[in-house]
Amino acid sequence: MASLQSYFFRIVMGRLTGLLNTRSSVEGWRALSATGSKAPRLPRGVTSQAVQAGGVSCEWLCPAGVQNGPRASTPGVFHKTILYLHGGGFLLGWYNSHRWLVAHFANACGACALAVDYRLAPEHPFPAALDDCLAVYRSLLQGGTDPGKIIFAGDSAGGNLVLTMLLALKDTGEPLPAAGVCLSPVTDFATRAPSYQTNARTDAALPLKFIDAVGPAYLAGADPLQPLISPLYGDLRGLPPLLVQAGGAERLRDDAIRFAEKARQAGVDVTLTIYPHMWHVWQIFTPYLPEANRALREAGLFTRRTWGEG
Repeated sequence: MASLQSYFFRIVMGRLTGLLNTRSSVEGWRALSATGSKAPRLPRGVTSQAVQAGGVSCEWLCPAGVQNGPRASTPGVFHKTILYLHGGGFLLGWYNSHRWLVAHFANACGACALAVDYRLAPEHPFPAALDDCLAVYRSLLQGGTDPGKIIFAGDSAGGNLVLTMLLALKDTGEPLPAAGVCLSPVTDFATRAPSYQTNARTDAALPLKFIDAVGPAYLAGADPLQPLISPLYGDLRGLPPLLVQAGGAERLRDDAIRFAEKARQAGVDVTLTIYPHMWHVWQIFTPYLPEANRALREAGLFTRRTWGEG
């Protein structure tokens, strides 16, 4: 049964989605999404630091009392790191809504998170975002961070980037991180699975007008069957353990299910959790939504176990 709070937040999301539908341009969507993001908003005890990593703008978000702070010999290099890739359909940037989510994610994992402010479409279509995220990861390795202490995480488009990064690194024979966490990931640009339609009325967070704009802007004519665009079509053998979360009421539910099924068939250790009644990236309403808190607790437990801590 859905929590009482979920009914309230579904209404809030529905109204925000309605506002997005009143805008017909990327500039309009960005302006609406950036409202209130001028001053960083963080949970108590979490600190932030803007940095450049691999030539890409990033932000460290570190919970209070974390015992994996920067090494004295190499400032900015952490013993355990969540490399976080935000969502927004590859069109929307690094705003307070995601800063808030990532800070709570870092708290749940007991580790600092490095959030990547990658380049956006349509100004910078595929593979710009992927290239930026790979550059940040490689900079961590070059700085001395153990890949076994890095976990990729991301929501929506960021979940897509988690998976495409893993495939790109595997293709080039580079070290893979310890694991990946995908919240409501986009896994297939080539087709629309049934949940795109069946959950059209129940997903409070993904307006059709916005969905229709993402593909042309990000792909810019590229083949959507490319695994580095649609990871569902990649060779998934050899990927590290994955946690995939999706909402039972969201349009991208079947993207998550189909990818998890194919990954399991390829021998990947996949944990797939479908949260009933939840919409796209409901986790962003932590700590006020019980279902969001449960999802982040699951992600925290997954990462801690990956690191041998639980």
